[in-house]
Amino acid sequence: MNARLWLCASICAIATTSSAFAQDADTGSEGFEDIIVTAQRRSQDLRDVPISITAANAEALANARVDNVSNIQAISPSISFRVTNIATSSANLIIRGLGTTGISRSFEGSVGVFIDGVYRTRAAAALQNFLDIDNLQVLRGPQGTLFGKNTTAGALLLQSAAPSVLEPRGLLDVTFGNYNSAIVRAAGSLPVTDKVAIRLAGMGSFQDGFYTDSTTGRSLNNNFSYAVKGQLLFEASDAVSLRLIGDYSRSEGNCCYATSDYINGPTQPLINALAQGNGRTLPSTRLQDFEQTLSTDGDQFTEDYGGTLLVDIGFGDDMLKSVTALRQFSLSQADMDADFSGADILIIGESFSSRFFSQELTYNGRISAIKADYVLGLFFSDEKIDMGRVLDWGTQAQPYWDVLLAAQGVPPGSVSAAAGVFANERMRATAKSYAGFAHTDIDLGGGFSLLGGLRYSVEKKTGAFAYNYFDPAPNAVFLALGVSPGPDYSDERTDKAFSGTIGAQYRLNDDVMLYATYNRGFKAGGVNVDANGAGTVANNPEIVPGAVPLDPTYKPETVNAFEVGAKAEYWGGRARSNISFFYYDINNIQVAQFVGLRFTVLNGEAAKDYGVELENMFKLNDALILNLDGTWIPEAKINEDAGIDPVLSDTRFRFAPKFQGNATLSLDTPLNDALNLVGRFQYQYSGPQYISTASLTRRNAVGLVNANLGLRLNSGVTAEAWVQNLFNETYPSQLFETPLQSGDQNAYLAPPRTFGVRFRASF
Repeated sequence: MNARLWLCASICAIATTSSAFAQDADTGSEGFEDIIVTAQRRSQDLRDVPISITAANAEALANARVDNVSNIQAISPSISFRVTNIATSSANLIIRGLGTTGISRSFEGSVGVFIDGVYRTRAAAALQNFLDIDNLQVLRGPQGTLFGKNTTAGALLLQSAAPSVLEPRGLLDVTFGNYNSAIVRAAGSLPVTDKVAIRLAGMGSFQDGFYTDSTTGRSLNNNFSYAVKGQLLFEASDAVSLRLIGDYSRSEGNCCYATSDYINGPTQPLINALAQGNGRTLPSTRLQDFEQTLSTDGDQFTEDYGGTLLVDIGFGDDMLKSVTALRQFSLSQADMDADFSGADILIIGESFSSRFFSQELTYNGRISAIKADYVLGLFFSDEKIDMGRVLDWGTQAQPYWDVLLAAQGVPPGSVSAAAGVFANERMRATAKSYAGFAHTDIDLGGGFSLLGGLRYSVEKKTGAFAYNYFDPAPNAVFLALGVSPGPDYSDERTDKAFSGTIGAQYRLNDDVMLYATYNRGFKAGGVNVDANGAGTVANNPEIVPGAVPLDPTYKPETVNAFEVGAKAEYWGGRARSNISFFYYDINNIQVAQFVGLRFTVLNGEAAKDYGVELENMFKLNDALILNLDGTWIPEAKINEDAGIDPVLSDTRFRFAPKFQGNATLSLDTPLNDALNLVGRFQYQYSGPQYISTASLTRRNAVGLVNANLGLRLNSGVTAEAWVQNLFNETYPSQLFETPLQSGDQNAYLAPPRTFGVRFRASF
């Protein structure tokens, strides 16, 4: 399947549906319900908003099995997600081919994640299983004139289900599946008075990892998590309401170092020999066997909690909104096998802790005399990050280095890699954001509207690195190789920028809307926080007199985004199509790389990204709805640039196939007065793509089939069987350079076939 075939399929579907509607014009089939979104900070029908948006409510998310952000591509082919060994540094969201890619401790996302209006600095905040989420919206393109935090690629909005002062409401959702998986969610809303209501929700989940240890037979990459959320709603009057949200989540498991050998380098025979000498059974070389063996047990712990206060104060038709948040996010990994093998060479422990405060004020108003709706906003956030890393040589590190360096004429024992701690690193970072923004939409009459917005941002970043300890041996292996210790440093960067939007909208009639927009996107620069952020031994003046540390900062990323689109409803409201053409001119695109043991951040001087999106919904009859969605990106490339890694210069973006598409058929038909047959059948296609920021390795095209089939009672109870990746396609989602093993690449594999049953009840 490719872009041309998908376009043909869309055209054929339109033609077939047109014919079917023409021949069956009096079937009584009703059109689609309105889809209400808040992309312009007020409730609007999606068809009236001049922004490319995909929206899904809680039921749609459940049907698509979007339990967290990892499977978000099931609701839109324009967005994808990747994560590798540590979510704080490697969780990446990508929209239309553009996003933060690679691994970096200091990056903020090109795609902003907002949960209940609160910006989350790490996409990992949406990696935990969703708890009591009422709806999700995916906005494409820069959104700086409408939201507190600016973004260059888009925004992901998640809203919690709100308490109700009208009546009690509840939800129970239970899923069981293979790999010993279970997810249980429950939520309930209770009115206390006619002005006060509370809502409580809880979730627990467990899943064995997809990998099996070839030596012990235990599962690897397991995860156990639980979460709670409490809300208090106080509607003081018709004009004033307060909503307090508090949540806590925790997860733990032996995640996430089980990977597969994908490209073997020259050190692989030595690694295998050491693994066998360590009493390990070598894993299968077939990717589909999902086997790995590690020399350590490993344990990961994640904790995320905080509180949000939402205040709405009405002034007639105008509204002042305040969003105040205080959050803590932490992650720690201990006893991790950093050489990703059964050989006992390198062991790592890493910690990350973020304390985050944000305050956003917006005023939504209307100037009736000129038929203008407007938003005025102020935003402030303050994040403090504390990170650490401990590196240990294992019992086989010395023989590994002796054999490896002997091939270069270095006598065995010349360098020291004695078992035990050889480095203890401490890292710090801060990020303060200040912004003022405004957006307006003016109805000119005759179906024409103009929109415009302006933003001014000030971003202040600091970053620091220091060794608490480094092996003092004069022949320590990394010192002898000139890698570490790099210089300690403390640096800062302040970026100030104007950005904004201008556009026009024309409603041809009640069913067709056309729009054209220009958006200027801005994403701040920062300080690369890493042991080699300021260079290697050659740049360390404490070791090499007169040495000059490198500059650890990187530049801001800016995007000039142009978009022309149309949204149409036709055939009596039983068909909808949205099409958008986009062109992004990007300056100083930020790319993170992991090379061996180093984390770097590069700025490509210029890049281009353009293409077309097409979304179609067809109500074939009262029982069947067909969705055909595709994103074609013929160009998404960093320009030729001698100042960056040659594998990135003049090459296509990572994780940006030329074409991605979803074809989905939804079924909902009554069997009798009390029972409906429901189902969802989806084909997902993703074209060939680069899957490593440090190499030119590509992945072939992948096609997945997902399906649900079940029964729903009119009382609100649904029972269904489901399967994801029905034909058990095995493919890598991301590659990385294997530490200490030059020329070797390991792969994180996408999930294999999973299946199970789900019970969902609401009242």
